Amino acid sequence: MPKAISRTLSFVPFCAPTLVPQAPAGDGWIHEIKHDGYRCQIVIQGTSVRVFTRNGYDWTERYQPVAIAGAMLDCESAIIDGEMIVQDEQGRSDFEALAAAIRRAPARLVFFAFDLLHLDGQDLRKRPLLERRARLRDLIHADARSPIQFSDHVAGGGPAFFAEVEKMGLEGIVSKRADSLYRSGPSRRWLKIKCWTESEFTIVGAEIDRRGIPIAILARDTDEGLAFAGGAVIALKGADRDKLAVQLDRLAVERTALKLSRAGARWIRPELRVRVKHLRGAGALRHASVKALLD
Repeated sequence: MPKAISRTLSFVPFCAPTLVPQAPAGDGWIHEIKHDGYRCQIVIQGTSVRVFTRNGYDWTERYQPVAIAGAMLDCESAIIDGEMIVQDEQGRSDFEALAAAIRRAPARLVFFAFDLLHLDGQDLRKRPLLERRARLRDLIHADARSPIQFSDHVAGGGPAFFAEVEKMGLEGIVSKRADSLYRSGPSRRWLKIKCWTESEFTIVGAEIDRRGIPIAILARDTDEGLAFAGGAVIALKGADRDKLAVQLDRLAVERTALKLSRAGARWIRPELRVRVKHLRGAGALRHASVKALLD
């Protein structure tokens, strides 16, 4: 049967999962590992293969190995949704290594495909998710050496799957209704559940961000001494918040020993320890908040 003639394809705004605290139960959901990288979209049309970022920017030149692999797929046209990552030696997403790999080692890039929006002239967005994914799996047929891989899933058992992912030290999971259609924008039929942890850090300064939110500038202990770790929203309340304000005044210095340069920051002697809730993962802190002062 001849393939349908495809119209000119372009970037499609992403379906965005909603962050929730718990994985959904029930057999109507499927669950994937949440890969820690950059959301991307591959658009294939004839000999043209383009790779777009979350905001629709064309980054094909930066993702050349993936674009080349896309050109080898057995289709005339397609739009594929997925996540661009770099893996560590254990096969886990290494977000901190991703930016450097894009610049200097693009051969390390892996695109985990999880949805198929168009294929050979057919708009699949109004087809059920499991149907789209079955056709995506058939399209990819990737071996372990390909930079395009299929993102597998489990059906049902969301809380148990999340517990196993948490034990593995991964970032979290994405849960999707098995019958969901693909709709651009925020969705309650796609959910993301992230793995959080708490760690101890030393405050070396504080600042107010562009939204007017107070931020603690943090350092972590290393074999060579304190090293910059990132910032965390100061979420303390009541007496603890007042106590922190007093300590910031008492420990104030003109400059930090970490040689950081941040306009408007107040620096303090590195004597104040805090407990911080943040997303699991190495490197700079993300989505972090100060939860308690430590004695």
